[in-house]
Amino acid sequence: MVRLLVVHHSPTRSLAALTDQVVAGANDPEITGVDVVVRAALDTIADDLLAADGYVLGTSANFGYMSGALKHVFDSTFLQIGGALDPSGGADDSAGATVGRPFGLYVHGRYDTVGAVRSVLAITGALGWKQGYDVLEVLGDPGAEDLEAAYLLGGTIAALLGA
Repeated sequence: MVRLLVVHHSPTRSLAALTDQVVAGANDPEITGVDVVVRAALDTIADDLLAADGYVLGTSANFGYMSGALKHVFDSTFLQIGGALDPSGGADDSAGATVGRPFGLYVHGRYDTVGAVRSVLAITGALGWKQGYDVLEVLGDPGAEDLEAAYLLGGTIAALLGA
């Protein structure tokens, strides 16, 4: 069985609602053979990332950047999970342990999500992860369309793994 790891920082009702829908989509009854593991960002360790076959990352947009909690995941695990940078700051060909794994990303902000998305994509790029679905960016209170998009995000990444 393959494993999908949902790593999230959900300190608000809005982010919690999006996370709930991502997890529900990943556990859609039509998707089989995927073990969905959910971890709060501050509880995530390198072994969690190494044991997963794909990822969905959820974060708030804080001061133009990802949450400190998600940044902590990357800061504390980057080299252990195969991160390597070439002199230009791009993914080094020696990147290994998790290279090529699919991921999805959802970001919630009040005014702007651009910097948060850019910061996560820079790190996932350095890890050699492959974006498996469009980034879900939500401003303000999530509406029905946002929640449906979160469900589809979770379901799509899980289906990629289960295929």
